[in-house]
Amino acid sequence: MAAIILGWNPGLWNGWNYEAVMEQVAETGLFLDRWDVGRHRKIQAGNHAWLLLQGRGQHGRGLIGHGVVMSETYEVPQRSEPNTTARYISVAFDALLPLGGQIPSSVLSSEVPDVAWNTFRGSGRLIPSESEPGLQRVWREHGPVASEPYQTVPGTYPEEAVSRIETNRYERNPDARRICLAFHGTSCAVCTFSFEVSYGDMGKDFIHVHHVVPVSQLGSGYRLDPIADLVPLCANCHAMAHRGAGTPRTVAELRRAMAAAGHLPGQIVDDTALAAQDAAHRILEQR
Repeated sequence: MAAIILGWNPGLWNGWNYEAVMEQVAETGLFLDRWDVGRHRKIQAGNHAWLLLQGRGQHGRGLIGHGVVMSETYEVPQRSEPNTTARYISVAFDALLPLGGQIPSSVLSSEVPDVAWNTFRGSGRLIPSESEPGLQRVWREHGPVASEPYQTVPGTYPEEAVSRIETNRYERNPDARRICLAFHGTSCAVCTFSFEVSYGDMGKDFIHVHHVVPVSQLGSGYRLDPIADLVPLCANCHAMAHRGAGTPRTVAELRRAMAAAGHLPGQIVDDTALAAQDAAHRILEQR
């Protein structure tokens, strides 16, 4: 799907309470707003929208957000100029970086050189299709860390009725995660779901990493074994591992539950899996 760039210069337009917008995205998963795209018309619902911080303010230029276009372009009358209209789209922003934490234009220019990041102006311009994979890779590597899913039910409930899967420091450790995934791969250890297979390049290398033993049960001399202590789980299986259990359910317990429900898929150990195991051993030998 094609992607566009939305330019935001806080020095020229600062109609957002940016911290409040970030908070809403963190709590609900999106923030819906309209955006002026000038004369651009070749924009379709479903296009990716990349938010580029512009101007010469204290924070500097850089990629600061991502969203999805929710509408075709439409015209809105301008109060400041009678008998004139501006062209807008509706955008659902689903990920934002804090001001000062944007991906700088120097990184963008190095990784995605087909776009003039240092001089880009305006909004609504399409990104060359050959540049999209590189831009998605930069966002994966330098963008926001995916938040853990909330489990909610419809209606209004007190705050304590909302549960969240908390990740501990071992699960967040990048070296431990890298070794875990080098050995186990990036498919869920329970249901074998692969984000890359299902979502393409956008899902590459994405998976939760789960610590099999609660940190509260670990002694002061504990040393992490990324292969034995960490396993990759999809968001659903990660939630089921923790749901209603003081001690997280094991991979075997979850697989038995799926088998009893008649939904356990088969699992084939192929050459890729064997190569991943060899890679993990090489990584461990270099530590």
